[in-house]
This record gives sequence, C-alpha cells and structure tokens, in this order.
Amino acid sequence: MKLSIITINYNNAEGLQRTLDSVAGQTCPDIEHIIVDGNSTDNSLALIQDYYRRFLDGQLHLQNVLWLSEPDSGIYNAMNKGIEIALGRRIVNSFNRSELVEDRDKGIRRSTGDYIQILNSGDVLASPDVTARMLTSLDHLNQNADVELLYGNMIKKDFSSGKIIGKSGEVEYSLRQYYSATLNHDCCYIRQDLFCTYGLYDESLSIVSDWKWFLQAIGLGHVKPVYVDVDVTVFDANGVSETNLSLRNQERRIVLESLLPPAILRDYDLHAFDAVQMNRLRRHRLYGLVYLLERVLFKMEKAHLLKP
Repeated sequence: MKLSIITINYNNAEGLQRTLDSVAGQTCPDIEHIIVDGNSTDNSLALIQDYYRRFLDGQLHLQNVLWLSEPDSGIYNAMNKGIEIALGRRIVNSFNRSELVEDRDKGIRRSTGDYIQILNSGDVLASPDVTARMLTSLDHLNQNADVELLYGNMIKKDFSSGKIIGKSGEVEYSLRQYYSATLNHDCCYIRQDLFCTYGLYDESLSIVSDWKWFLQAIGLGHVKPVYVDVDVTVFDANGVSETNLSLRNQERRIVLESLLPPAILRDYDLHAFDAVQMNRLRRHRLYGLVYLLERVLFKMEKAHLLKP
C-alpha cells in the first residue's frame, strides 16, 4: 500500500528541512513524497534539490520523490496541485513545473485508491515508525471494513520555544463538531477517491478550506472516519491558521452560510453554545446535578408553582 505525502512550502527553509528529515527518517518505504514549492526565494530550492539527489542516489528509502517549484495563488492552490499529481491528473515536467493532463477523466482512472497525507512545511511526523504503524492499521482495518479516512493524534508544538502546547485526539462526528472545530488534516490518511467525490480544496478561501472539505465529507456527507490512538504528527503552532483567528472565524461563517439552509443555521446559532456547555458538564461528571435541577423545575411547572 502506497502513501502519498504532500508537502507544500514557500520561503520556509528552516521548517522545510524539519519536514524533509522526518519523512526521510521513516522506516516504511511505501511512501511517495510530493513536494510543491511556491517558487521560493530563500534556501528552500537548494534543500529540495539535495533531497531529490539523495533519493536518486538511493540514500532515501522512499518509493518515489516528485517535486516542483512554480508560483501559486495560495496555500490551497499548492495543496490541490499536489493532490492532482497523486491522482494522476497533473504531471511534473523536466523543468520541475507542473502541467495538467489533457484527459482529466483518464487521470482519475489512473488513481490507485491509495491514501494521501498533507504534511506541510514545518510540520513533522511524530516518530520514525509512525507511517509503518498507520499503514499496518489500515491493512488490518480494511480486511473487515472499507476505510475511507484514518486519523490519529496531532501534537501541537511551538518549535521556536520547544514548548508542547496541546494534543488532539478522537473527535465527535457531528455537525456541531464542525461548527467550531475540525479534524486536523496532517494526521489524516485520506483515500484518494474522496477528492474525486467531494472535490479539491476551495481556493477562494485563505485558511479554512480543509475545514470546509471535512465539513462537507464528514459533517454533511457520508464519510465515517476511523480513529487510532497513535501520535501521527507534530504540528507547527506558528502557522497562519493559528495566528489569524479573526480571519479563520470570518471564513468559517461564510462557509456555514453557504452550506447550511437558513432555518438549520438559525437553530444552530441558537442552541450550539448550550450544547457545548452541556458536553463540558458531562465531561466533568456534573451533568447529574443539571438533570436533577431540570426535573425539579419540571415538577414545579406541573404543579403550577412556576409558569412553563
């Protein structure tokens, strides 16, 4: 089973070096590494070329390495280029520029049904054997079920200070979950054909297009993610989505208004916060007190001691 790891980069040589080293250090050879550089002007291109030379010389035990360096229109345009390469819709020419194949449908048919992981410049794989462990999990799970999306844990780290900020784990599969949060795509293995079913990332959005994609595929669609308790990636907490919360919330609202019927969105706005509070009470085993109070109020209303 082949995993296509897609790394996008623009003028982040320091972070890119971390990412390349973590992929090169994997014990699993069933990795195709696709590097999409946005025509960087720092030392990134030299790092990528050296990485590719090491692959050609047999120093990197990877199945394949493809790279391109050309201008793009943003983060999701770069990601989409990598996904299209994994799907066979786009090729990398001898000048390390990309070209769409003429017959896009033919490209889709060349898709092998393997999985895609997005590991952006600056993020790293959590351990040298994590890819092997995740692919082994997929092999076992696919014997009994059709796994479209497998995910594990993501550790959030401030690489400048070395401080671990947090760690994500299993998440709830509901519309309410995607109202405020999402899966973290860097710790997800997404089966390639899902990008044919639900499309590529929306390039009109700056920082929440992956959130929109998961909302459509999981929150509103039929994809059922499978969770394994494995630390998959270490995420660079200094990324743009973590440092521009105002834009993130603004874009999320635009997406919700475009995808949800107005009546559902109104109900959601009215009740979502209450539901979050109740979940917090359940988590801290205080829900019983709330339930008891509600029952007392119900009895008082029934006895006409309070107005319903």
